[in-house]
Amino acid sequence: MLPRKREIVAGEVEDLQKKTRAGEGDEAEDAAAMAPPKGMEIDEDLHSRQLAVYGRETMKRLFASNVLVSGLQGLGVEIAKNLVLAGVKSVTLHDDGNVELWDLSSNFFLSESDVGQNRAQACVQKLQELNNAVLISALTGDLTKEQLSKFQAVVFTDISLEKAVEFDDYCHSHQPPIAFIKSEVRGLFGSVFCDFGPEFTVLDVDGEEPHTGIVASISNDNPALVSFVDDERVEFQDGDLVVFSEVHGMTELNDGKPRKVKNARPFSFQLEEDTSSFGAYVRGGIVTQIKLPKVIKFKPLKEAMVEPGEFLMSDFSKFERPPLLHLAFQALDKFRSELKRFPVAGSSDDVQKVIEYADSINETLGDKKLEGIDKKLLHHFASGSRAVLNPMAAMFGGIVGQEVVKACSGKFHPLYQFFYFDSVESLPVDPLEPSDLKPENTRYDAQISVFGSKLQKKLEEAKIFMVGSGALGCEFLKNLALMGISCSQNGRLTVTDDDVIEKSNLSRQFLFRDWNIGQPKSTVAATAAMEINPKLHVEALQNRASPETENVFNDSFWENLDAVVNALDNVTARLYIDSRCLYFQKPLLESGTLGAKCNTQMVIPHLTENYGASRDPPEKQAPMCTVHSFPHNIDHCLTWARSEFEGLLEKTPTEVNAFLSNPTTYVSAARTAGDAQARDQLERVIECLDRDKCETFQDSITWARLKFEDYFSNRVKQLAFTFPEDSMTSSGAPFWSAPKRFPRPVEFSSSDPSQLSFILAASILRAETFGIPIPEWAKTPNKLAAEAVDKVIVPDFQPKQGVKIVTDEKATSLSSASVDDAAVIEELIAKLEDISKRLPSGFHMNPIQFEKDDDTNFHMDVIAGFANMRARNYSIPEVDKLKAKFIAGRIIPAIATATAMATGLVCLELYKVLAGGHKVENYRNTFANLAIPLFSIAEPVPPKTIKHQELSWTVWDRWTVTGNITLRELLGWLKEKGLNAYSISCGTSLLYNSMFPRHKERLDRKVADVARDVAKMEVPSYRRHLDVVVACEDDDDEDVDIPLVSVYFR
Repeated sequence: MLPRKREIVAGEVEDLQKKTRAGEGDEAEDAAAMAPPKGMEIDEDLHSRQLAVYGRETMKRLFASNVLVSGLQGLGVEIAKNLVLAGVKSVTLHDDGNVELWDLSSNFFLSESDVGQNRAQACVQKLQELNNAVLISALTGDLTKEQLSKFQAVVFTDISLEKAVEFDDYCHSHQPPIAFIKSEVRGLFGSVFCDFGPEFTVLDVDGEEPHTGIVASISNDNPALVSFVDDERVEFQDGDLVVFSEVHGMTELNDGKPRKVKNARPFSFQLEEDTSSFGAYVRGGIVTQIKLPKVIKFKPLKEAMVEPGEFLMSDFSKFERPPLLHLAFQALDKFRSELKRFPVAGSSDDVQKVIEYADSINETLGDKKLEGIDKKLLHHFASGSRAVLNPMAAMFGGIVGQEVVKACSGKFHPLYQFFYFDSVESLPVDPLEPSDLKPENTRYDAQISVFGSKLQKKLEEAKIFMVGSGALGCEFLKNLALMGISCSQNGRLTVTDDDVIEKSNLSRQFLFRDWNIGQPKSTVAATAAMEINPKLHVEALQNRASPETENVFNDSFWENLDAVVNALDNVTARLYIDSRCLYFQKPLLESGTLGAKCNTQMVIPHLTENYGASRDPPEKQAPMCTVHSFPHNIDHCLTWARSEFEGLLEKTPTEVNAFLSNPTTYVSAARTAGDAQARDQLERVIECLDRDKCETFQDSITWARLKFEDYFSNRVKQLAFTFPEDSMTSSGAPFWSAPKRFPRPVEFSSSDPSQLSFILAASILRAETFGIPIPEWAKTPNKLAAEAVDKVIVPDFQPKQGVKIVTDEKATSLSSASVDDAAVIEELIAKLEDISKRLPSGFHMNPIQFEKDDDTNFHMDVIAGFANMRARNYSIPEVDKLKAKFIAGRIIPAIATATAMATGLVCLELYKVLAGGHKVENYRNTFANLAIPLFSIAEPVPPKTIKHQELSWTVWDRWTVTGNITLRELLGWLKEKGLNAYSISCGTSLLYNSMFPRHKERLDRKVADVARDVAKMEVPSYRRHLDVVVACEDDDDEDVDIPLVSVYFR
């Protein structure tokens, strides 16, 4: 665990920055200047999800970066929080202002007791708690240009344009250049400007893995046509550079020379190369994309203000907006510089003044002059400009935090150079009077100055259900607390999560600290949110929201909600919550992240489609025979490795214990099953307790060494014997054609560190399953360990004739059934019972459940070793333990910046949901990729409307029938609507179908009684109705999908 806290004084940080400043006074190339320092250790348990996004080299560059954040209102503290979580070397906070009650609307590290203190100093301690490895310090008073030389990147969130130009000029011309970022949040409007110097090298423009493809054919042509195997689409694009390897026949392509792609298609592309004189293609070949660095030339701020170039767009329904906002921010700067204050909310005089400044600046623009200025938009901009709203700060904190990471590491494409955004649709539908916007001397005054006091009261009285309190959940709780959601006695925020805090959570779930590890997420997060706003009325539960907990989250609970916020990490749970929101007609605010990408979706009753209306296609699973005998990429090897790990170390020991705990029941179950699976299980249990039983650590080493020989030598020899390299299929094609790769056995050598490490790790885990003590010498490869392994006698192996190896890609099992299974099972049972008599009293095994997030438990050492030895068999590139952990552990890449942005965008929509009255065109769904960067914001899709005669309905509708009616009466009720019902079901049971004569006997029985007797449907006492699904036809015998029918029988 990290220490709880460490105080850092500004002087220590400055001294350290002087010693470690990267490349100061050096004329080296940008890429060389970004070289990570050597010997820097990364805490992989803490940063595993972030490492999955950035990689080690980027993380090391971050660890060497010193950053200044100036302006510690809501936006500045969001940026600082994201950088501290990311793990830069130091963050220096600067602010010359003191805390006001107004700041509590957006700065989550401030409380009423901080009022009057310097903003920067008031944030140091709480920021330090987030990550003790980052040096946090504060600067107060005026900054000088010279002070900026200490940093690799500087961020300003509240600075005059004149001062910004002065500082940017200094940073732009400094050697090496200092990345300069200016960002502002003004009410519902925000801006970002980036200048990373005259020439900035981007080492990786998008962070995606290089695309690869398995070649099926290459033509001798100009240009050459390259085709790929038809079971995998390729992602190459025109202009990509690629290299070839392992091509047989046309070996000229194996020279490592990058070649350009054109006319890219899903399964082919053309090569800008004349191959007509090359050798004829025979077989094989891997194509790999080459990703080249990109140099970007930034304009300094002074120049860019006049010649901004193309603005980064986000919402194409506001195509004309960025030039106007570029003008508006300049007009506000002029107002502030002349009047030394912000416009007063609702003041028509101040709004008019800002409009006049905008007009006068516009007149100086010459041919870039805007034809018309939207005065209504400028009114909203000026009136709310003093407010730093929390959702806007969260969104821009994510964007700017990511830009700082780019500046310090060269990872991902920078924002070039201006980005403007607004969310005026979040304002209430009804016009606000100036009196609505007056401050009330509360922590919400900034928010009131934009939205008015009536909406503020609605927010405080809101009843919200938040599902999940992990990374998204922590950010949401912080946002909701600052917005005042559920912060009155009439409000209620219910948060549920059945998970506990792990170390890997701490790099982005910022409400948690190291001393919370092992505690329930929901409880800790709710407590932390109440520290942000003590008036938050929150209840924390540890229930998983699922059909099993509908007694907790019952009808009354759902009916009283105003909105539901999802903070989930899996599709199954999302679909369940979506179904409940559909049923109870509640708004659902959905979001998700994947690495630098995030998306948000608004699910609004009767206005939008539901979450489940559109789904991503399921991930393609590799056929079982590919994974077990014909892998062609490292993913296949790792899938196999994890399967073998679980079979050997978890499932088989569990089976052994099941037998030992109740032999009679176990044997009876095996006899009853009588199939190949039961036979296989018995064989594994016998093998484990007889031939492979371990009593000493040397036994475990013997087991591991013989497993190595079996997996990576003997089985491969058998496969090559059964299917020689020149074997043909029944159709006359080469058996070993792409994507199959011909395997070669691995010869064991104890002098190979990777092989010895694998044997030792496997021995340790095998010993654990038998409760055998582990000697210290076995924990690291050494001479003693090598000698112990070399003692093992490995029998010779001869391949056998007639061995069946599954090659059918549709096969779901590698076990073949046999007519003799029952007889074999009887023999095995007799043998097992005999073996059990020889076991010591009380003998049991210790099954090992795979745990990816503990680097000391040898689990990943075994899985990475399994996978890499198999990769070596098939000449597949091997991976390090960290990459193996990402793939085998199915780790979802995650970073704090994308999470913050997603929750900010969702909370901008929450204003609309709770205000009410907004049309579908006012809502926004978003997809963003901070790496590129890309922002795609659009209206939600309306629900599909079904029409029948005079009726119309959508997925949001539910038809209700009142009264304890019979099935016949229900059919009649539908007939009146022109619908002929032929099937009625409840749950998974059929109550009535017109095809079954005996069902006619049920027609005069009550629907509720039939459901109770047939579907075993016991309706809880708190529920007055039951739901039935009815299949109907119209009079033309065409099927009509009708809504769910609720029969209110009580």
